[in-house]
Amino acid sequence: MFGRLFHYAADAVLLSTVVAGVRRSSGFTPNTQNIGDDTLRGFADSYLKVGETVFDMIQGTVVNSQYFKRDSRR
Repeated sequence: MFGRLFHYAADAVLLSTVVAGVRRSSGFTPNTQNIGDDTLRGFADSYLKVGETVFDMIQGTVVNSQYFKRDSRR
């Protein structure tokens, strides 16, 4: 039971991180203002902030890693 719960939580964090990456690379983000219920809107904003935090941690790790280099095409 806990394994399945952990798996779903990890999947949710990964999905939120992908959305954060899309926002960073394209500028498009989900419009949470279309959510009518304030509680659900707050949950959605918090969920998206988790992805932003994870994306920032990954990006900080990659920038300081010897295994990655900046692509010269950008």
